Amino acid sequence: MTSGGETPVRVGVFGLLGSGNLGNDGSLEAVLGYLRAEHPEAVVDALCGGPEVVTSRYGIPATRLHWYRGEYRTASRAGAIAGKGLGKLVDAVRTAAWVRRHDVVIVPGMGVLEATLPLRPWGFPYSLILLCASGRLLRTRVALVGVGAAAIGNRPTRALVRWSARLAAYRSYRDTQSRDAMREMGVDTARDEVYPDLAFALPTPPSSAPSGPPDAPGPVCVGVMDFHGGNDDRARAEEIHRRYLDGTTRFVRALVEDGRPVRLLTGDACDAPVVAAILDAVDSPLVTAAETASLADLMKETAVVGAVVATRYHNLICALKVGTPTLALSYAAKSDALMDRMGLAAYCHPAREVDADRLLEQFRALEKRSAELRRTLAERNLIATGQLESQFTALTAALFPAADHPRPHACQEAP
Repeated sequence: MTSGGETPVRVGVFGLLGSGNLGNDGSLEAVLGYLRAEHPEAVVDALCGGPEVVTSRYGIPATRLHWYRGEYRTASRAGAIAGKGLGKLVDAVRTAAWVRRHDVVIVPGMGVLEATLPLRPWGFPYSLILLCASGRLLRTRVALVGVGAAAIGNRPTRALVRWSARLAAYRSYRDTQSRDAMREMGVDTARDEVYPDLAFALPTPPSSAPSGPPDAPGPVCVGVMDFHGGNDDRARAEEIHRRYLDGTTRFVRALVEDGRPVRLLTGDACDAPVVAAILDAVDSPLVTAAETASLADLMKETAVVGAVVATRYHNLICALKVGTPTLALSYAAKSDALMDRMGLAAYCHPAREVDADRLLEQFRALEKRSAELRRTLAERNLIATGQLESQFTALTAALFPAADHPRPHACQEAP
């Protein structure tokens, strides 16, 4: 079955999609755009975290990723624990049955091979190994496209992630550090390529820097996050969160004291309490919160301000993609890699150790180079667009072989 054959190719998309994370949904949107443009005859559906949202927003059939609806709630009672345990067994059967119905399954972007945020091995890593093992057994090509990866300390999580990657038919990464991390974890990455994040393939709204007198204080977007550190920081998660929130609040207050309007952005539904805390602490009409439901909404917000300071990875991407000078509150190597790729490596500040005074100093330095940085971003965005065209060409060659070519083996390497 091929894109040119009589029977349409059946394509599944897989992941924590439709669950409130705008970055994940943006990656899905980019892949759907590619499929509709290059393989319009493909029949597409999803196995995902928020099937109702995916179906209503993107117009494709979708199935819930987990049989047990309380999968991501802490289980403390015997009934909940039993439900979760039974759910793991049921999900193994459900996942295999779903995979069997497809010729190709795509995992669109996302940090599926990393644990830079708190993660349990029996959560998404377990779901991913079910997918990739089912693909290998049932000869359905599974592609990890433009994904993020990072070295993982927890041994069970690391093992599940490593085997998932090994069993996939195709892998590409959103930065060099991701590929290096998988190599260090024992995956043969000799045939794996690195491309920009899939979100760079999304349509870009026109950039319109704020007008007004040159010395007038322009508006600033500040992207916040419900940040508690990474998977290895659980013991001091609350301390990290308090320090992050206090430093970010002090920075926003300093901007307001300079007369700067501040627009607070989020990238996930769980970030709302951080916005509420800052609004309550600063208590100024100059501070407002944006309501965003997609990366397109985030791009529109960041396109009309003079500068952006943001934490979430895809907040950074949106600001950089529209060409707005941006400072990263960096919580993982992926943020540093992104800023370096876009020519702004000097403008990173550690999210775990937010120093409001130092952050304000970096911000002022960023604004002084605004015109130069906008030119740099325009050049880097053109390069990213060309590289993603190559990514989609490679994906077509790997997943949609010509009708007269034999179907390739379902994996690049032996496990």
